[in-house]
Amino acid sequence: MRFDDLYIAAAAVHVPGRVTVADAVADGLFDAGLADRADLLSVAVSDGESAPEMAAGAAAAALRRSGIAPREIELILHADVYYQGHDLWAPASYIQRVAVGNRCPAIEIRQLSNGGMAALELAASALTGGARGGSALLTTGDRFCAPGFDRWQSDPGTVYGDAGTALLLSRRPGFARLRSLATVSEPELEAMHRGGDPFGTAPFAVRRPMDLEATKRAFVDEVGISYSVARVGAGEAEALKRALSDAEVGLPDIDWFVLPHFGLRRLSRTYLRSWGIAPEITTWPFARTVGHLGAGDQFAGLAQLVGSGLLRPGQRVLLTGVGAGFTWSSAVVEIEHPPPPYGL
Repeated sequence: MRFDDLYIAAAAVHVPGRVTVADAVADGLFDAGLADRADLLSVAVSDGESAPEMAAGAAAAALRRSGIAPREIELILHADVYYQGHDLWAPASYIQRVAVGNRCPAIEIRQLSNGGMAALELAASALTGGARGGSALLTTGDRFCAPGFDRWQSDPGTVYGDAGTALLLSRRPGFARLRSLATVSEPELEAMHRGGDPFGTAPFAVRRPMDLEATKRAFVDEVGISYSVARVGAGEAEALKRALSDAEVGLPDIDWFVLPHFGLRRLSRTYLRSWGIAPEITTWPFARTVGHLGAGDQFAGLAQLVGSGLLRPGQRVLLTGVGAGFTWSSAVVEIEHPPPPYGL
């Protein structure tokens, strides 16, 4: 979908701390061979701060940077992947109370690693039909920890980091304009993260810690590797093609690429080689210091680019995401007037 009057007013990421990959390997937490293939330097790790607390911290920072008052926020969407710290509880309402303090709708999004981009899709649709000047606060937050998840081993090739992120989408002019956004769904791949496991009666009742490689193997054994690769590639390509077409640009017109925080081997196979782009014009230099931030890679990557001072007026940024289910999203953002560097 093409947009003409939606803007990004601010983006923020809250990183609680980092553990070096060298230390994780030395402590026996991370296989040395996997570490070499991933080529990460460090991973964001919380020693106590919960996912919603980190998301609220990012939300507060984004609001400060934007100059948007809480009363102007018409919608809050919080996306997450993993356990949020309480059972039968609404983390979006916690973030609203702590960081915003208003009474607009606050809703949780569960589209796994594409959750942030799914929230962007929903917020864009909501604001397009809303009053002039309305804004939406989008957050993500995850803390990947035992006993249910092993950040180093549960998904070989990708290491999971802890962080909160936030993005403010607005009808009011901001530092960047959202030019287009496309999301593609392929439910025939949902079993890739279910495998042959039975439905459980409680979280982690079937596997603890989670083993995403086991479910992927079971799925591929049943349908074949060619089927899986073809469906994944087709979904990714369709989302990219639609987003570029709606923004009336081509891949060579993109100045910066905000990509999922995979390890380098998976990132190269999925994006760098197939799209013909160099790591230097992507968020890989930042991603390899924090790991995969659940639903928040895209918001975090954009926040890092803004904070670094690398963006220039007129530059185009492509945000792309993928999540189990499967869904793929791509968005084209055009920089209008980047704020002064603020770091992270």
